[in-house]
Parts: sequence; C-alpha cells; structure tokens
Amino acid sequence: MNAASRVFAAQVMEPRKHAPLLILISAPSGAGKTTLCEGLLKARPEMSRAITCTTRPPRPGEKDGVDYHFFSAAEFLKRLQAGNFLEHATVYGNSYGILKSELLMKLRQGRDVLLNIDVQGAATIRERAESEPELKHALVTVFLTPDSAKVLEQRLRRRAADARSVIQKRLSLARQEVSQWRHFDYLLLSGTKTEDLHRMLEIIAAEKMRTSRSVAPGF
Repeated sequence: MNAASRVFAAQVMEPRKHAPLLILISAPSGAGKTTLCEGLLKARPEMSRAITCTTRPPRPGEKDGVDYHFFSAAEFLKRLQAGNFLEHATVYGNSYGILKSELLMKLRQGRDVLLNIDVQGAATIRERAESEPELKHALVTVFLTPDSAKVLEQRLRRRAADARSVIQKRLSLARQEVSQWRHFDYLLLSGTKTEDLHRMLEIIAAEKMRTSRSVAPGF
C-alpha cells in the first residue's frame, strides 16, 4: 500500500460491527475502472474481489480460483441451466459468469466484495438482486466516468493500445453507457487516480454508516 492509500484508508476506518457491502463499479472503457479497483483492493486488503467464471483457457501465469474459475463448456452450461449464475455473457466465443453462491459465501463471512463489471452486467445484477434480499441489502452501485467525451478520448489515445477506428467505436459505446448513470447509486466523476480512490473510500465509509447496516449501540 502506498502512502496515499494508507492515509485514505486510515481516514475511513469504520467500526467492525457493520454489514458487509457488495461494491459494484461500472465505467466506459478507458475511464479508469481497473485502476480504481486495483487501488481499492490495496487500500482495503480485507475486501475480496468477485472472481469470474470463464470457459476460456488459462493464460500463462493465471491460476484457477485466483484469477478466474476456469470451467469447461459443459460445466458452465450445467451451472447456467441450474441457475447458478447471477450474471453471464458470451464474449468472442467464450462464456463468462458470476456465481451467486460465491458472492453470498463471502458476504456471509463478513467480507466486503468488489465487483468490476460492465454496464449491461450491472443492470442484470440490479434486477436479480431485487429477488435476493441478502444481495439487495449489500449492493452499492457506482458509475465511474470522466466528465466529458473529450477527456475520455484523450485517455484512450494516451493508452496507445487501440487504432483510431477502435477508439471511435469505444467512444460511441461509451455515450450509450454513460446515459445509464442515473440507474446507479453514485456517480463518480473521474479525476486523478488518487482523487478517484479517495472518493471511492468515502462512498464506502458513508455506506458503512447507514443505520440499516449498523448494529445497535450497546446502551
């Protein structure tokens, strides 16, 4: 943990007697979602990352149960038909999904859970949580985005990872995704990495102090 993260973590230390949170963060491509999630996990090492299931083969260095849960296509389909997934999607011929049982297990252990997911997946999880009281009670949704398409385009160009045509496609998709911001609990307008982390920690601290998630004082 770097010095800034230690300071922010100390600022938002909360009493232990609070219900755990399911923190869902969505953002358009290039907004800084992955960086924010990595910073959050370093600042709050007690937080657990939701591990995605996939049918794609492991890449060099990836470990089952750490980076992903690696399933065969048959096993994934079996679990899908059994209704085990809270959310799932197919991308470039491979299936991906979030197991409801994994989220509930971690929440029941008293651990906060971080879920990094796209806007479409977030909508599915919000809908499914309506019929799952434990998930609904724990769920906090955050939409991260720069304050303009111009800033997002600048970030995408600085990454130097995509061709101009790909960047334009990403920007077009981003406009559609940003239009969904009102469906989230929080809108986090992205600034610097440090600012984004600080604001995210403040959101978590505020949610921890909700009376609906607190244990009665011992008077």
